[in-house]
Amino acid sequence: MNQPKQHLPNFYTFILYICGFLLFLEWLYPLKQLTDTSHLTILIIYGVFCFLLSALEIKWWLSFILKGFALLLVLNSLFFEFAFINPIWLEQLFHDTMANLTALSTQAWHEFTPMFRSLLFLLLIWLMSYLLHYWLVMMKRIFLIVLLTFAYLTVLDTFTVYNGNSAIIRTFIISLLAMGIANFLKELDRESLASTLLRKTPFWIIPLIAVILFSSAVGLAAPKFDPKWPDPVPFIQSSAENAGLVESDGKSGVQKVGYGEDDTRLGGSFVQDYTPVFRAEAEEENYWRVETKDFYTGKGWESSQAENYADFLKVPPMYPKTVETRRMQASIEFQGKEALDKLVHPYGIDDFSEVAGDPYIDLATEAIQLRDEDYKPIKQNSYTLSYDYPTFNIGDLRKAPFTGGADDAFTQLPDSLPDRVVELAKKITKDEKSRYDKAKAVESYFSRNGFTYQTTDVPVPKKEQDYVDQFLFESQVGYCDNFSTSMVVLLRVLDIPARWAKGFTSGEMVDSSNETNIYEITNANAHSWVEVYFPGSGWVPFEPTKGFSNLADFQTTMTNNGAEQDQAKQEDKEQPEQNTEQPPNEKEEAEQDTVAAKTDKKSNGTGTSIWTWVAISLAAFMGICIYIAYRTRFRWYTAWLSRKFTANWNANNYQEAYHYLMKLLQKHGEPKQPGETLREYAKKIDEKYQTNEMQQLTKQYEQFIYRSDYNETPKLEIAQLWQNLIKRILT
Repeated sequence: MNQPKQHLPNFYTFILYICGFLLFLEWLYPLKQLTDTSHLTILIIYGVFCFLLSALEIKWWLSFILKGFALLLVLNSLFFEFAFINPIWLEQLFHDTMANLTALSTQAWHEFTPMFRSLLFLLLIWLMSYLLHYWLVMMKRIFLIVLLTFAYLTVLDTFTVYNGNSAIIRTFIISLLAMGIANFLKELDRESLASTLLRKTPFWIIPLIAVILFSSAVGLAAPKFDPKWPDPVPFIQSSAENAGLVESDGKSGVQKVGYGEDDTRLGGSFVQDYTPVFRAEAEEENYWRVETKDFYTGKGWESSQAENYADFLKVPPMYPKTVETRRMQASIEFQGKEALDKLVHPYGIDDFSEVAGDPYIDLATEAIQLRDEDYKPIKQNSYTLSYDYPTFNIGDLRKAPFTGGADDAFTQLPDSLPDRVVELAKKITKDEKSRYDKAKAVESYFSRNGFTYQTTDVPVPKKEQDYVDQFLFESQVGYCDNFSTSMVVLLRVLDIPARWAKGFTSGEMVDSSNETNIYEITNANAHSWVEVYFPGSGWVPFEPTKGFSNLADFQTTMTNNGAEQDQAKQEDKEQPEQNTEQPPNEKEEAEQDTVAAKTDKKSNGTGTSIWTWVAISLAAFMGICIYIAYRTRFRWYTAWLSRKFTANWNANNYQEAYHYLMKLLQKHGEPKQPGETLREYAKKIDEKYQTNEMQQLTKQYEQFIYRSDYNETPKLEIAQLWQNLIKRILT
């Protein structure tokens, strides 16, 4: 007699489907680092909802309604300010959708709105829930999904800044478990093992888990060869024009290092780009200045005044005559198409030559532009400039009045600035008396307190966080923007006028003659620093970024029997940060210092307590969920089995439901005794619960087993009898 086709146990197929969902999540996790996706958690929650509905195998029309409603709810929470599903909301959704469909028909992909892009991505998650359910639960094929996931992660890990080490380990463990379950269940079906102990109990999965854990441990502990090829990302970034990841909006993702215009949202990681921007022929190293910003928002920098360009030649010099200067010249030549619409220049600039237009200066930011006769900006690929290179007298800086001397805009701070930033500024400078000494104390604070210069894994402040507060007290890792912004804010707390300056460092010297040197400046030399105002001396540059040297010139005047001794340019104890400027042994020492700083920070517990409480909270939440699921497991499983054998009426499903009923009776103190027939056992159960349902179910069970008589059986009536009896048992 032919046995009907055996179906896999629901518990195992559900575990298989969970493995597929976890592999799908590995495709989502890199989006937060590589794109401007700032609501990844909401996307994951929607994915869980879609996959759960597919796993429950509810009616297609009901699943369509629920998933569609959840999709609209997600879009409403992300992009709409109106109440959910009202006439205005529907009208705005309709117009937005039609506009994007028009862009789609004309292949104008760049015109897609964020709402429409999110809609397409949510639809993709919706479709993936169906696809993975069919591929895993129905077809039991897992290898292709595993292969594609590994290929996806390895490509991202190799050619982007995404670190896929942990993702590959997770994928390895999940894949082994999924393929083990899928292949074992295929063997059960192939051998027609309908009621064996292996099928009815999950004990067989323990050896599988042991093999997976052992394999993972061996893989992690085994020695590994160093990479045979260099990282291709810097080469790709520097070799291709405008290649790589574009500068993000600061919310999330990775920026491409280089000079940018938008400083309103600082933070986040970036990748180095060594594409040459310009070459400078000059006598000495200089800061190549572009502009300044004065208004700190708590997230980044803006200008407190509107753009206001004036004739550069009519603007007073940058420094008063009391500052000692030396007359110098420099030539700038931009490489390729890298010319900026603003002129880079050293401190003390006063004249441009060999230019195609007239120079104008923005009175708000001190940015300089060339403009033609129609007052339109001109990009100049090469020009020569003259400047009075200043030398600042430290004695005069110490004598400068502590307060006053600059506009109130340069002491502006947001009202939301945390109090602990104010307390830290006072603590750092409590022993200093002059404005200069306080500025130096703040400048050196970062190098003396374990702060780390790095461009990867740099956090972005959350909505309620202050950019400086996060850097000073939580991450303590970052690059020039973190250090320079923090110093400006700390000085402003003390009512010392300070502003944020940006441009380029001196670059790498590539040629030298008797009088001048040629420096190559790349995108990696884009930099920001601090300018502090001193009455009688003007705006003086300071360099708080760890690993950088101040490129300005200082002298110390010491009186000894009327003799004056001039000290040359001030030297920073830190080595320059650029890897291209560090000898190999110094680079290794810098890397060791970075590791040591991270270790010290971990040992001090900075940021650890927060994650500890997060882990405890998640563990407690998972424990509660597991406890609730365990206490209600019989009710859930009853509903699952009832739907299963009602939807697919055959001997196997009914046999599984009947065995579950007997198992439930056994757990409630009514086991079937040895030598007792099924009919005798059913009669005993009916007498206890004062019903005849068990006898009817047993009679139907015998017909299924011995006669395969199920075509004309009233399945809804039998299912109702089975549910009624289980309710009696559980109450």
